[in-house]
Amino acid sequence: MSSIIKGNKISVSVFGQSHSESIGAVIDGIPAGIEIDYDRINAFMARRAPGQSKFSTPRKEADKPEVLSGIVNSKTCGAPISIKIDNTNTRSQDYDNLKLLPRPSHSDYSAYVKFGGNNDIAGGGQFSGRLTAPLCYAGAVCSQILESKGITIKTHIFSIKDVKDEAFDLENLYDDELEFDPLFPVISRFKGERMKTVIQLAREAGDSVGGVVECAVLGMPAGIGEPMFDGIENVISKNIFGIPAIKGIEFGSGFSGTEKYGSENNDNFSVKDGKVVTVTNNHGGILGGITSGMPIVFRTAVKPTPSISIPQTSVNLKTMKEEELVIHGRHDPCIVPRAAAAIEAVTAITVLDLVL
Repeated sequence: MSSIIKGNKISVSVFGQSHSESIGAVIDGIPAGIEIDYDRINAFMARRAPGQSKFSTPRKEADKPEVLSGIVNSKTCGAPISIKIDNTNTRSQDYDNLKLLPRPSHSDYSAYVKFGGNNDIAGGGQFSGRLTAPLCYAGAVCSQILESKGITIKTHIFSIKDVKDEAFDLENLYDDELEFDPLFPVISRFKGERMKTVIQLAREAGDSVGGVVECAVLGMPAGIGEPMFDGIENVISKNIFGIPAIKGIEFGSGFSGTEKYGSENNDNFSVKDGKVVTVTNNHGGILGGITSGMPIVFRTAVKPTPSISIPQTSVNLKTMKEEELVIHGRHDPCIVPRAAAAIEAVTAITVLDLVL
């Protein structure tokens, strides 16, 4: 069941391909009686939608979800919520040459082998980032429920190529201090402008760049999660890796923690307002797979978009000879800004399931 986020309470099943008539999702386990704010859902989905700036693909899609079931008079009724989003601006012919000439660092070749050449190549088929649109709908619904429980999620672009934004303050992270540009969320506007320049230069060169997204979950109570294989890190990581182009994840101090002594990386305990807290938060809000009550903070690596205009070398899968590949179509020079919304959505789905 590779297209399903399967939690203990919440499950999200995604369907469709990049250029199929529609894409969508079935969301099961959402409690009845939840008031759905459609304006907020549309605003969330707009963060991921294509064609809104020169930093994304020129393909324009409205990404307006049509609710098929599960919501009556703006309230959940207890039945699975099913939605569809029509694909209205496809150019499948741009991908014809990729059936036998797989793109370097794309799923084209592995999908060809796995499915015996029957994979849908248009727009990347089921491997496309297009499939994160229904995930964003599900995440927007889950975010509204989490907020009613005092839990919020914040996401920003931590880096684009070698340009880094300011990092979240792991110890003193408060929801009311963080308001981001929805299409290019950064803490430092100056660093954000430098990032945009890097993306623009890559686009003009027919190339692409990747980056890192930092995500924080605020308001999580202590004691949620399980040890070993059902730990919070395990569950979040499994679901985050379902987003196309994700190549790494780290929690708290992550890999940089390996460069410290234990005395530097350990988080001393203290009491604040009658609650146990840690003076620092190198553990990223998770100890032994269980929440500590501190903000959950993790960073996710997003690779450069494989579809670039610069000629590359591939192999013709029919003749088994090397050939030059020139990729056509409309592609993002950097998917990091749009991936930030997808990462936040998947986090919301995962965290709500853990809380419930």
